[in-house]
Amino acid sequence: MDFENLIQTVLIFALPVLFAITIHEAAHGYVAKYLGDNTAYNLGRVTLNPIPHIDPIGTILMPLMLYFATSGSFLFGYAKPVPVNFGRLRRPRRDMVWVALAGPLSNFIQAVIWAVLYSLLVGFGLHERFFLEMAKAGILTNLVMWAFNLFPLPPLDGGRILVGLLPPRQAHAVSRIEPWGFFIVLGLVLVGIVGTYWLRPLMAAGYWALRYLMMPLNLLLN
Repeated sequence: MDFENLIQTVLIFALPVLFAITIHEAAHGYVAKYLGDNTAYNLGRVTLNPIPHIDPIGTILMPLMLYFATSGSFLFGYAKPVPVNFGRLRRPRRDMVWVALAGPLSNFIQAVIWAVLYSLLVGFGLHERFFLEMAKAGILTNLVMWAFNLFPLPPLDGGRILVGLLPPRQAHAVSRIEPWGFFIVLGLVLVGIVGTYWLRPLMAAGYWALRYLMMPLNLLLN
């Protein structure tokens, strides 16, 4: 792997990734606080400071190792999960859904913001490659986080949403997967199931939605 290309890639993705993970985790904590659980707030996790959300292994070491091992073709990582005591929520089953949904929703909103920035840069004739690539990286990063975290298996947000929506008996059965859920998801990622049957279709839908949302702005700028 070309060291110069690595440094350039890191610089392009650094800001979008930091914003993506920080706002994602803070959104969980903020919505939990709003719905009655102050656990994350009391631990200083409802913050836009990225440091409390960074996991040394999941956020830094694992993505770098995978980047080198696969020549940049495959990346996987995670941040420190925001602690939520679902029993403290005013209506635990319903509110669990909103707390879980807050993270992916924040990523989709960020993807929209990066798409607006890209359209403005192009529309005003500012063709500085670094900033255009950063805007595209922001869209990609946030759509990946949005789609991946919606995968319906605990401990991912989609799994928590599923538990909150299922009838109690089925919800309990799904929730019992959580201690092994991370390893199951990682295995499904490595064999290509998550990428082929979940990420790609959802990412395609996400890009379609962004193009649709950007149409008025692009028409105005052109």
